[in-house]
Amino acid sequence: MEPHELGESGRGSARPGATPPDGESGAGRPRLTLRARDAVAITVGIVIGAGIFRTPSVIAGAAGSEAAMLAAWAAGGLLSIVGALCYAELAAAYPHAGGDYHFLGRAFGPRLAFLYAWARLAVIQTGSIALLAFVFGDYAARLAGLGPSASPFLAALAVALLTAINWAGIRKAAGTQNWLTAVELLGLVLVIVAGLLIAPAEPVAHPAPVQTNIGLVMVFVLLTFGGWSEAAYISAELRDVARRIAPVMVGSLMLVTLLYLLANLAYLRVLGLGGLAASETVAADLLDRAFGAPGLLLMSALVAIATLTSANATMITGARSAYALGEAHRPLAWLGRWNSRTGTPGTAVLVQGAAALLLVAIGSLTRDGFETAVAFTAPVFWFFFLLVGVSLFVLRRRDPAAPRPFRVPLYPLLPLIFCATTFYLLYSSIAYTGVGALFGIIVLVAGAVPLLAVERRSRGADTRAP
Repeated sequence: MEPHELGESGRGSARPGATPPDGESGAGRPRLTLRARDAVAITVGIVIGAGIFRTPSVIAGAAGSEAAMLAAWAAGGLLSIVGALCYAELAAAYPHAGGDYHFLGRAFGPRLAFLYAWARLAVIQTGSIALLAFVFGDYAARLAGLGPSASPFLAALAVALLTAINWAGIRKAAGTQNWLTAVELLGLVLVIVAGLLIAPAEPVAHPAPVQTNIGLVMVFVLLTFGGWSEAAYISAELRDVARRIAPVMVGSLMLVTLLYLLANLAYLRVLGLGGLAASETVAADLLDRAFGAPGLLLMSALVAIATLTSANATMITGARSAYALGEAHRPLAWLGRWNSRTGTPGTAVLVQGAAALLLVAIGSLTRDGFETAVAFTAPVFWFFFLLVGVSLFVLRRRDPAAPRPFRVPLYPLLPLIFCATTFYLLYSSIAYTGVGALFGIIVLVAGAVPLLAVERRSRGADTRAP
């Protein structure tokens, strides 16, 4: 068996991760059920999480001036759009529920793709879901007047509820996402309106920060824009994907960039650069100035909704990469079952939910240690993210005849900018985690165990085949 064939399901797939005929192995396949507005809601819902309510203070403290701060947010939006254009070419040429997993498999082979999908299912995606659930639990407990001990229970309840919704079907999951995103956007618009029109423009006296660290600023700005690439995982279900994927991704990021700039203008008007840098709860402080004590409760509700929005969108996309992993490897066929009736990878949804619940349980015992462990996987994420950018060059050279209904403009300049940006984030994440980055390496090494087991079983099945 050739190296590029390892991991093939033996169903006649020409490429790693190719979808089998409908009904094979008792499974269906993704159908074109998502509309452009569903894809926008998923993309925007992932990007606009709790970050815009927390990171502006760090950015203000390192920007040095209001103009530099706002320019950094605009630059973050432009760099994200550059990345989105690169992803749009890949998703339009190779639409697949596996998203990044599928692109990596085509460009670098199934072994590397397997390790990525393993890390995503084991910690990266499920860890993000668990962390979002904990943030929801913290704020929901505060709203309900419960003590901090209730947070893990509420976090587990949120994971279980969202898992049930996603298992019930893509239309229910997408409908939930549309409503959550709409409420989240209304909440962010309320913060903007309160800051620009309602709250008094009398910033509390704080000395303006004099430290300037543009590198730190861009790291936090780009992290706050993170998540837009998840749209690639619904490319196999987006109607008219070749024509819509680029407008969906770019349009979503243009909307997010506009909202982020307006939100920061609101923060600056009310708090000033020094007050913004000194605040640990910028949006809460703004709403407190605008509405008093009710504003603090409103902020808690807004953060809780934002975390649910991101968690649900993360579940939608995360289950699809797990499905693609199972669909591509015969020994994991149970994970690659697609329910044609509900339009969702039911088994993958349940496995992902169970893994997230397990991480919530672990986090309830050692919250700080759990959050640190998830943070230590950041270098692994940025490493694979960089490889996806490189895969654009690889596939252009290796597969020149493939139809590309959308091509990234100004090639190869924009893909090079994307790769350079991602490399910088990889470097920054390693510098931040230090020796903690070894945890991410341990996760990848642990993935070699199931990889070898899957390859051994696949070879055994091929030997027994007539």
